[in-house]
Amino acid sequence: MSEPMPKPQPENLEEKLKIYFLPNLLTAGNLFCGFVALTKIVDANLAPDVFGKVDWMPIKLALGFILLACIFDLFDGRVARMGGVESPFGREFDSLADLVSFGVAPAFLVQRVVLADVFPDEYRRISWFIASIYLLCGAFRLARFNCLAAMNAPGAGKDFLGFPIPSAAGLVASLTLLIIHFNENEKNLGNWNYFIAFVLIFLSAMMVSTVKYPSFKSLGLRSQNTFVKAIGVALFVGFILILREKILYYALPAFFTIYLIYGFVRPSLSRAWRREIEEEEDEPDSAN
Repeated sequence: MSEPMPKPQPENLEEKLKIYFLPNLLTAGNLFCGFVALTKIVDANLAPDVFGKVDWMPIKLALGFILLACIFDLFDGRVARMGGVESPFGREFDSLADLVSFGVAPAFLVQRVVLADVFPDEYRRISWFIASIYLLCGAFRLARFNCLAAMNAPGAGKDFLGFPIPSAAGLVASLTLLIIHFNENEKNLGNWNYFIAFVLIFLSAMMVSTVKYPSFKSLGLRSQNTFVKAIGVALFVGFILILREKILYYALPAFFTIYLIYGFVRPSLSRAWRREIEEEEDEPDSAN
C-alpha cells in the first residue's frame, strides 16, 4: 500500500503568514505590560507595617501597566487597519497577549488584593474560584472572537459580540484602584468589599454574552465628524491633568462603566444617534 504524498509547502512561510512589524510591536508592548503587572503583583508585600500601613505602590504600578496595556491594545489593531496590514497572525498574537494582560493579570490581582480578604480563611478557595471564572470566560470570549473573524461572521467587525476583555480589565483595574484609594484614606467599606466579587462575575457573564458593543474601528485619522468628540476628549484629559488623582480614581471607573451600560441602551437609540456616537460609515470598511 503506497503512502500518501505530502502536501507541497509554500516556499516562504513568513510571507504567507504576513507578519507585520509595527502592529505586532504594539501587541508585544501589550504582552510586556501584562507580564510586568504580574511580576509586580507577585512581589507586592501586602502585610501592614508597624504603623498599620500597607505599601500599595507595587499594586498601583501593576494597575498602571494593565491600563497601559489597554492603550497598546487600542492602537495595534488601529495601526494595522490604517496601513492595510491586518493578518491572521496579528489577530492570534493579539488574543494571546490579551489573555495575559486582560485575563490572567486582572484575575490574579483582584484575587490577591480584594477577594482574599473578603472571604474567611476556610472559604479562601471561593476567591480563587471567582477569579478563575473571569479568566475562563475571557479566554472563551477571545476564542469566539477569533472564530468569528476567521468565518467573517458578525461579532468580529464593527460590532463586538460580548463585552470586550480589554474594557472588562480596565473596569476591574480602575475599581481596584478606587478601593485602594479608599483604604489609603482609612475609609471602612464594610460589605462593599463584596461588590468587586459581584462585578467580576457580572463581567464574566457579559464577556460571553450576545450583547453587541461598538468597536469604534471607524474612528481614526480619516474620520470627518469628530470635532465635538475631539473637544470632549480634550476637556476630559484637561480635567484629569488639573485635578489629577482626585478625579482619576473616579473618572476611569465611570468611563468603562458608561461603555458597559451603552451596550444595553444602544438598541433603543435611533440610527442617527448611533451614527453620531460611533462614527459609523455607510460604505463598508475597506480594512475588514
